[in-house]
Amino acid sequence: MSVWQPSAPCTPRACIEPTGSVTALPRAVARIAAVTILMIVGIVLSPLGGRIPAEWVKRWCRWIVRAAGVQVRITGAAAPTGGLLLVANHISWLDIPLLAAVRPARMLAKSDIRQWPVAGPVAARGALFIDRSRLRALPGTVARIADALRDGQAVGVFPEGSTWCGRAQGNFRRAVFQAALDAGVPVQPVRLQYRVTGGPSSTAPAFIGDDSLLASVWRVVSARGLVAEVEVRPVIPPGSHPDRRSLARAAQPGASTQPDWTHAALVA
Repeated sequence: MSVWQPSAPCTPRACIEPTGSVTALPRAVARIAAVTILMIVGIVLSPLGGRIPAEWVKRWCRWIVRAAGVQVRITGAAAPTGGLLLVANHISWLDIPLLAAVRPARMLAKSDIRQWPVAGPVAARGALFIDRSRLRALPGTVARIADALRDGQAVGVFPEGSTWCGRAQGNFRRAVFQAALDAGVPVQPVRLQYRVTGGPSSTAPAFIGDDSLLASVWRVVSARGLVAEVEVRPVIPPGSHPDRRSLARAAQPGASTQPDWTHAALVA
């Protein structure tokens, strides 16, 4: 394991509670089929790239989540245009379309996502890939993120470096925030949470530990009443934090976005 890739203590056995109310088998299968069809549409249209209106992309991302049987609630201000580092806590494979529903972005993804069925080819078209087994690759990855940000693109990142169950969370790793500092662009924090309609938070959508993608997908499509809550927090403007340590703390879900100047002399 890489020293800069933390591992969450969450595991399916310890954290995933029984789904509770489940949908009928035919409906669950139909949901998988609908998600697959939407992903194939994405593969077919992906060569068009930036010629597809951003609003269409955001709708397509919401449709993917809805097709899986999950309601989507997005609150907060709209993300700004231009270069933007979009950061969020990480729970599920659903987080990727949910973050892109806030603003279409190039996702920073681990290299093995290329091998995912259906989703892999979509990711390969525009994602920035990272090899988490090679610490020496990190500076180059940060530089590529900064270049994309300078070009006016949005880059989506899950700085925890690992998925968590949703009832616990990890600390944001600082390295990717250096890219925002180097490029002089704002940071848009997003908080993701999954609930059962009218009830408490749910760990059913979590994709954690040694869980398989298929098992996680099946839990989602077979569950009833799941809601994805997407809270778009106030943007953190460039220059408001002196270093990446302070910036990462401010972007952490639940943190204050006020600058912490006590760390001005630190190099994270």
